Amino acid sequence: MKAKYVIFSCAVGLMLCGAAVSWFGYKRQAETLARLDGQRPKTASGESKAVEENGRRGQEQTGCLGESYQAGELGDEKTETGEKSGESGSKSGESGINNGESGTKPDESETENIESETEAPKDYIKWVDFDITVQAMEDAYQQDVDSYGTGQHLNWIELLAYLATKYGGDFSKYKTKDMQELVQALTDSGQTMAEYAQDRKYYPYYLEAYTAVLGGMVGEYEIEVPAEGNPEEKHWEKKYGLRAFSPVAKGYEYSDYDDFGVARSYGYRRQHLGHDMMGQTGTPIIAIESGYVEAIGWNQYGGWRIGIRSFDKKRYYYYAHLRQNFPFNKSLQEGSVVTAGDVIGYMGHTGYSAKENVNNIDETHLHWGLQLIFDESQKEGNNEIWVDCYALTRFLSRNRCTTKKNVETKEYYRVYEMRIPETEKSGEESESDKTGTFF
Repeated sequence: MKAKYVIFSCAVGLMLCGAAVSWFGYKRQAETLARLDGQRPKTASGESKAVEENGRRGQEQTGCLGESYQAGELGDEKTETGEKSGESGSKSGESGINNGESGTKPDESETENIESETEAPKDYIKWVDFDITVQAMEDAYQQDVDSYGTGQHLNWIELLAYLATKYGGDFSKYKTKDMQELVQALTDSGQTMAEYAQDRKYYPYYLEAYTAVLGGMVGEYEIEVPAEGNPEEKHWEKKYGLRAFSPVAKGYEYSDYDDFGVARSYGYRRQHLGHDMMGQTGTPIIAIESGYVEAIGWNQYGGWRIGIRSFDKKRYYYYAHLRQNFPFNKSLQEGSVVTAGDVIGYMGHTGYSAKENVNNIDETHLHWGLQLIFDESQKEGNNEIWVDCYALTRFLSRNRCTTKKNVETKEYYRVYEMRIPETEKSGEESESDKTGTFF
């Protein structure tokens, strides 16, 4: 009798677990479709919870701190852009117009102001859940590279966007055969992806969202390569492929796990909106993508940190907890242009201190985060979008930059220089300002 009871209890338990898994899977897909339709579902405590939990660029992306929140106590995060600490800035959402008084008729100028304030909101993406698996990225990337220069070049982001419509954005369902079948169907039809996906309602959304994440990572570039039989002699080669890099230099060990969204409590309770890579102090940190330095200096959450904006302004890369006393490449300042693969700083454990240059982080690691910006209103505040970088970090590990130390300056520099069209065309810097040229 006792054995039967145990078997019955186990069966009931398995049924309940299965039902729970199914319910959570259905709930996630329902929320995905609701959000894509512009119906952002509320949490149990309402949308205001998202305001409390979202991340702020200058705070290790561990939570959202509005510009006026504890401005005098913690310092306004506008210090990242050189503005004085403590300034609260203007509150978003204030129209500055009081049109609720009865019995008064606004004059012509007031009417014009009211009309301008009540214009339809801008149409841009306000949410992205990036959960593409490493295998999916690798398969799509290989199809892109293999088809480059052929009559039907397959864009890896387009392939991923199409499959996202198949999975409802949930890439835990991904199978390599799905990619192979999609490629075969495109080949047989002779259609472009835009033609093939025209009946997929959410394809434009996924294409724009995934392009915002991956847009600058694959393309044409030139790079120095060692000459055969003489490694010291180098020459330039034109290539097509992955031109983004792992943030940790080649030859330096690190460990990591998917820690996106876990709790943090320093200063206030918030989510960890980045990815930690544990390693040794002094490990050279590499620019993942080309862009320009938008923020550099001290932040009480991220310690010595640097923020780099992509040239298309869709991505903001945040590198934090850099080394005490010698955190950055000495050539860098706000506005400097960097090329993917450049050494931008060194791993450390600074941060969690209002006082500069303090090691208050227990373990040496790099915190890097990726913010998506579809509209400048998302750059700072409660509407920021940060994505999980764990799978992306694993994908980028296939491309790690070789570095060498200059014994005189004690700086590390890349061994093989790289030229990327966007960097060459930027025109925002002279050769003396360009990262890497001082080595």
